[in-house]
Amino acid sequence: METKQFKAALFDLDGVVFDTEPQYTKFWGAQCREFRPDYPGLEHAIKGQTLCEILENYFGGELASKQSLIIERLNAFEKTMDFIYVKDFERFVKELRSNGIKTAVVTSSNLDKMNSVFQKCEGFRGLFDAILTSEDFERSKPDPDCYIKAAQRFDVQKEECIVFEDSFNGLKSGKAAEMKVVGLSTTNSKEAIAKYSDIVISDYTAFGFNDCKTLISKL
Repeated sequence: METKQFKAALFDLDGVVFDTEPQYTKFWGAQCREFRPDYPGLEHAIKGQTLCEILENYFGGELASKQSLIIERLNAFEKTMDFIYVKDFERFVKELRSNGIKTAVVTSSNLDKMNSVFQKCEGFRGLFDAILTSEDFERSKPDPDCYIKAAQRFDVQKEECIVFEDSFNGLKSGKAAEMKVVGLSTTNSKEAIAKYSDIVISDYTAFGFNDCKTLISKL
């Protein structure tokens, strides 16, 4: 039997590359309490969805007139955010690249958000071979479209990819793409995400290239 090879690491952005989820939860929690008090916990349910989907699904109808205000607030918020890497991420991704592994960001965030990242994080682009944003795929997580497109970008097979995710929608997306999934317990508890993950880590301090190779080889 041919041994499967590890060729590509596909990373969600918030909660996986950057430890930003607490900031977004705070922002969306405030919007939801103001405009959707009928849906407690909505700030958690929307994780992994694009801004367009969030607005369409939860802030439409009578709230449609408030969408421009929410977008304005979000744009201002993202310009002041702190983009701090999840512990040991830089070491990990550089180790992967030194072993010939392709790396990509696969995020539901849009280009405007990424431009804020580029301005604040010198060297960020150099950590990845590709950056896919919401403009690059038709259907958002938990649909597998984004990860399938990332694999196609690198001309690799699904069996050769590992997805790194933290949100339920993202984890389900990686599983639906039939890829190995590493869950990060930066947003939800280890127990909550375990059934959607092949392995769960809290950060990258005890995880490396050899661990990825082992994970890929498992049936």
